[in-house]
Amino acid sequence: MWPHGTGARHRLVPTQRSGHCQRFRGLHGYGCDNAIIIWNVGTGEALINLDDMHSDMIYNVSWNRNGSLICTASKDKKVRVIDPRKQEIVAEKEKAHEGARPMRAIFLADGNVFTTGFSRMSERQLALWNPKNMQEPIALHEMDTSNGVLLPFYDPDTSIIYLCGKGDSSIRYFEITDESPYVHYLNTFSSKEPQRGMGYMPKRGLDVNKCEIARFFKLHERKCEPIIMTVPRKSDLFQDDLYPDTAGPEAALEAEEWFEGKNADPVLISLKHGYIPGKNRDLKVVKKNILDSKPTANKKCDLINIPKKTPDTASVQNEAKLDEILKEIKSIKDTICNQDERISKLEQQMAKIAA
Repeated sequence: MWPHGTGARHRLVPTQRSGHCQRFRGLHGYGCDNAIIIWNVGTGEALINLDDMHSDMIYNVSWNRNGSLICTASKDKKVRVIDPRKQEIVAEKEKAHEGARPMRAIFLADGNVFTTGFSRMSERQLALWNPKNMQEPIALHEMDTSNGVLLPFYDPDTSIIYLCGKGDSSIRYFEITDESPYVHYLNTFSSKEPQRGMGYMPKRGLDVNKCEIARFFKLHERKCEPIIMTVPRKSDLFQDDLYPDTAGPEAALEAEEWFEGKNADPVLISLKHGYIPGKNRDLKVVKKNILDSKPTANKKCDLINIPKKTPDTASVQNEAKLDEILKEIKSIKDTICNQDERISKLEQQMAKIAA
């Protein structure tokens, strides 16, 4: 399983699941012992042990944007917002969802908490909470009566939440805004087979050339199927509105810095470097620049950023194939011209016979 927004893999140990945090080089673990442990993965040292805050099994843990707080969903139906360094609960909501089935809680980029769960009548719910006042939700929506647990996957760059239900054959997605009703339904992706689980690829792995905005990995009984979501665009230019800067693989803080009290938002990167020009542009840049073969003794700068390395075997083969294709095209053009001349002569002969 891959955590959202990071490039590190979850590490599994007996009776405990663990998750990586992109804000600093650390790792949090939570499991059936009702405890949360924050580790320095570089030294193998347990920095913080929160073992007295949960009375029942922890369903999930989520960090906020700058790594200062975590929120948890527990089997005791409580959602807790915790300051792990002070080792205190700063906000708590009992019976965030009254149903007995598992719920989930995640932090959003604006600091609010998004939860999924079940009502007392076993209807699936989603809710939005302000940690500063968790008496009543900002928004509460009932979806359907399916019993599959809703797994939320959040894209902080576009404020879109994807809900994947275990046993469902669909993915529903919503946009979070500052205006009522706050959680806006956008669309539903449907397929034939139900999903046993779902994974979410970090955005830096997307194919921006195809306007891909999300990629999921749907777990079946015997296979894992990629599900790709794209926005139809005719232009082959990089779409800045679809790809704002996103969280990169580099940690914003070292574990020691975080433990000393520092906070930091994720280090953002541009996805523009992942853009590959379309085929109609490849022909303009494939040929080697003739200036490369000339001496450049006092060259101060490379205005067009031509690599200084000698072309590798693959590029030489590509150029050879291109030359071969161009020769074939020229041959075809010559053949067409010859045929045009022959047809013209035959037409003149037919005109004379007809006269």
